[in-house]
Amino acid sequence: MSDKKYFIYTRKSTDTEDRQVRSLADQLSELRELARKEQLDVVDTFIEKQTAKVPGRPVLAEMLERIEAGEASGILAWHPDRLARNSVDGGKIIYLVDTGMITDLKFPTFWFDATPQGKFMLSIAFGQSKYYVDNLSENVKRGFRQKLKNGIWPQKAPIGYLNDKKTKLITIDLEKAPLIKKAFEAYATGNYTLSGLRKAMGELGLTGHKGRDLSISNYQYLLKNHLYYGLIYFHSEFWEGKHEPIITKKLYDQVQEVMTHKSKPQHDGGLKPYVYRGLFKCAECGCCITNETKKGHNYLRCTKRKGPCSQKYVREEAMTTLIQAELKKVSLSDAVANWLIAEVEKEKAMDDNSSKDQIQKVNDDAMAVDAKLDKLMTAYLENALTLEEYQTAKNKLVSEKQVLKDKLASFGRVSTSRFEPVINFLNDCKQAAILAESDDPTKIRTFFQKVGSNPLVRDRALVFSPRAPFAFVTKIPKKSSNEAGGAEGGFQGGIPPRPPFVVCDDAISGDSALSAKLLRDLDSNQDTGLQRPMSYH
Repeated sequence: MSDKKYFIYTRKSTDTEDRQVRSLADQLSELRELARKEQLDVVDTFIEKQTAKVPGRPVLAEMLERIEAGEASGILAWHPDRLARNSVDGGKIIYLVDTGMITDLKFPTFWFDATPQGKFMLSIAFGQSKYYVDNLSENVKRGFRQKLKNGIWPQKAPIGYLNDKKTKLITIDLEKAPLIKKAFEAYATGNYTLSGLRKAMGELGLTGHKGRDLSISNYQYLLKNHLYYGLIYFHSEFWEGKHEPIITKKLYDQVQEVMTHKSKPQHDGGLKPYVYRGLFKCAECGCCITNETKKGHNYLRCTKRKGPCSQKYVREEAMTTLIQAELKKVSLSDAVANWLIAEVEKEKAMDDNSSKDQIQKVNDDAMAVDAKLDKLMTAYLENALTLEEYQTAKNKLVSEKQVLKDKLASFGRVSTSRFEPVINFLNDCKQAAILAESDDPTKIRTFFQKVGSNPLVRDRALVFSPRAPFAFVTKIPKKSSNEAGGAEGGFQGGIPPRPPFVVCDDAISGDSALSAKLLRDLDSNQDTGLQRPMSYH
């Protein structure tokens, strides 16, 4: 048995097992066999699971401290690269050899002797290990850059996508992608905090890659990920992705706006769930209207945080009645709504390829952006721009091109799909008539928020103006069906107007307002009962 005492040191990085040269078990087996054959006195074994690319490994530091304390003077390791792959650790070990703290290093596949030649060979081995790490890093970075230029996401696919090993692209996860889209849509309403969204989407079954629940920070990262609308944002630079987007750029921007303003949910889980909590403000002082319960009834009152206010309590039931009255103003009977829907359907059937000119214009704009990108890259290569200037200008152009791609994608769908929001709006007007007679205050509140925003309370009355296009319905002169005659009762003269909704692609989009042109047209038709046909385009 040798008089020298040795430490066994084994290490593997944090990579997966199949990428390791030798597993920890293999290293231990080989080193113990080496110690048995050479009859070495092993006093302790150190096992570390950390990369040696940078200094700061705690297990190695502990072992070297114990060597300096005289507990051992030799080390057994599988290869010099297990001990060091950076100049600091390599230099530390060679220094301990120089000072005599380390008198022997033994490796199954590498010879070492504490002589000038041995130390020289050891330093070469450490240098080779560092070169391998540095070269590997450069190769990985070069591979990343090439993938990005080709529009390929270079890392593990985020939730909603899957890595395709054959094509090297990311593909839609048919199970989770719809939930990702739903998460964006839900948060864009402004009715959810991140914790509320986490709870709601968790109940729908949205989980991580390994089936684990997503954290709040996961949702924050998810909602800020440009990848979902088609762009790759990597190292402060945008790249066009070849993958299929899950959402549109417009929806992404809506989510960012909500996140910026830190919208609050309709109901806070820690507060009593009053149906109208956070919905109204006081028309006199501008304070929020709060809720409280007295003698078994719920009341709405001004918080009076800004000072004295003369406004009185309003019972929740009375407020529901006031809201229902507003919903009646924006409602249409089934007969009228169905007639208008039929008119829209006729226009939809007659719609042709009038969008071709628009498609060509968008294509021309996209080509112009490509030309600018080429010129920008040439300017950078000729040192006319700094890297920061190049990246800033490129990011702006790539974002601009993504908007154009979104437009082309919308044109690529059936051109008559622009009529669908109109039909949905008319169905909403039918729904308003139903909810005006409903006894479900939760549904009434939800629809009321769709009709308008920023409602006020003054003298126990509701101060409210519906947003367009619902405002248009309130301007229609209405009569009873007996006065108007026929199935189209409700319009002056019994003749409903032609649907003046489709004036441009964004005339009606969900809850968006009608265009200024449409509003002027509506105002000009008020006095004549809207009997004059209106221009559609």
